Amino acid sequence: MSDRSLSASAHRGLTRRRFVTGTGSLLGGLALAGHTAAAHAATPAEVTAALAPLPSGARVPALVIGSGYGGSVAALRLAEAGVAVHLVEMGMAWDTPGPDGKIFANTTTPDYRSFWLRTRTKQPLSQFLGYPLDKDVPRHTGILDAEDFAGITVYQGRGLGGGSLVNGGMAVTPRREIFPSLLPTVDPGEMYATYYPRANAGLGVTEVDQAWWESADCYQYARVGRKHAQRSGFPFVFVPNVYDWDYMKQEAAGAVPRSALAGEVIYGNNHGKKSLQKTYLARAAATGRVSVSPLHRVTAVTPAPDGGYTVVVERIDTTGSTVETKTVTADKVFFAAGSVGTSKLLTRLRATGALPALSDRVGKNWGDNGNVMCGRANHMWDPTGKLQSAMPTAGIDNWDAGGAFAEVAPLPTGIETYASFYLSITRTPHRAEFRWNAAAGRVDLSWDRAWKQTSIDAARTIFDPINAKEGTIYRTDLFGAYKIWGDHLTYHPLGGAVLGEATDNHGRLHGYEGLYVIDGALIPGSTAVNPFVTITALAERNIERIIAADL
Repeated sequence: MSDRSLSASAHRGLTRRRFVTGTGSLLGGLALAGHTAAAHAATPAEVTAALAPLPSGARVPALVIGSGYGGSVAALRLAEAGVAVHLVEMGMAWDTPGPDGKIFANTTTPDYRSFWLRTRTKQPLSQFLGYPLDKDVPRHTGILDAEDFAGITVYQGRGLGGGSLVNGGMAVTPRREIFPSLLPTVDPGEMYATYYPRANAGLGVTEVDQAWWESADCYQYARVGRKHAQRSGFPFVFVPNVYDWDYMKQEAAGAVPRSALAGEVIYGNNHGKKSLQKTYLARAAATGRVSVSPLHRVTAVTPAPDGGYTVVVERIDTTGSTVETKTVTADKVFFAAGSVGTSKLLTRLRATGALPALSDRVGKNWGDNGNVMCGRANHMWDPTGKLQSAMPTAGIDNWDAGGAFAEVAPLPTGIETYASFYLSITRTPHRAEFRWNAAAGRVDLSWDRAWKQTSIDAARTIFDPINAKEGTIYRTDLFGAYKIWGDHLTYHPLGGAVLGEATDNHGRLHGYEGLYVIDGALIPGSTAVNPFVTITALAERNIERIIAADL
């Protein structure tokens, strides 16, 4: 069956679901739309074979800056088309175990592996029961970056696989009727017929076995969330994930080392999660046409005298110090450093004269996907469980009436908390801009902390009624003393080099032939759901057109 015929059946099923539109139909085509994605369960070590740092003076046909969702898609599809690709990744390869024999640190015991170049952790939940949670750690190129701007902290994955290393794996396809408001220049028909199914296949997206979920101790917290949502009249929806559910069942049975059931999530997951290292990057490495430079960061891109682009790359050590500066030439350059990384780099290159012909829309239309967090204190007769899977499976949908979707999130502390915890994605009109600060020699973001009130108000349309119905209150001990809302952060940065504004309708940067944006910077501030499936699908769409037309 072709992608198009498969997606036609997926399209017919879209009306049967509410928030995660057509997800069941899209997932039903995994084996058909991209059977090679699940050919084997790769390990991070399999990607190590592609590690071959770029020598100074080299010339490459395609240089991809960043190895997150967009960069991994670009690397794979270019390589499959016969193009030699070099991936430059600022973070580590994450292929070497630490002293405990594990590659990634546990969520409850952060160490040198946990944070990117910080000497003290900056956890999303900074307190618990009145006690501060942050601790001193050695400065190291750890996996989670808490990048501070005025008014907001942006959490990003650092390493080969980007954000796929540190997210909760919730693989959500937005409702089709919402899509035109998210990406107005993109045809929804082709996205839902071809590119969303292709993305879900490539990512290895599946749904939890609901019969098992109903009795699993590790999802007691989610069942409590469902009970409270439904008693207040809110739809409770299951959401697909990229976790290996068979592995989780074995975790629950005590047959394999625990991973999600050991609370592993924001600092990496050692076993069951299908990060990009196990999917797109493994397949890219298997082509033999992709090489990778970890612990390398791009500092400059300028037109080369003989065509293509001169790219300056710094090699750093695990303390973040520059140990070598290289200059290479690339025929084509794909910016895939994430919404923040791509936007900051392009903003600086335009302002400093390296790429002066870039559009003045570079840096604009950046948003936080309306992220806001909160917790609720339940009654003693509603325990949420000592054992909580770190992989969320469901959410509460009040998008149409209140502009909010709330992920029922885990709080994997290892003790009974009687707490329900949520990450909300909300409708918000606020968009910020990256600007070059010449005096300080850096890129700033024009975010206003007061803008989060819109997201708080939207989230309250869910949690105020639930608290009123259940006779419960908000937790005030999670984000600081007597503070209800986690309004200081985003896990879902989007925009800054928006499709159809800073680029054409397929990610080609205006002003320069052979320069492309292929990541979340293309999406103007919101996807209405967890964004990585949409980033992946959009990258699949764009790279297909670029390969056909430009190569």
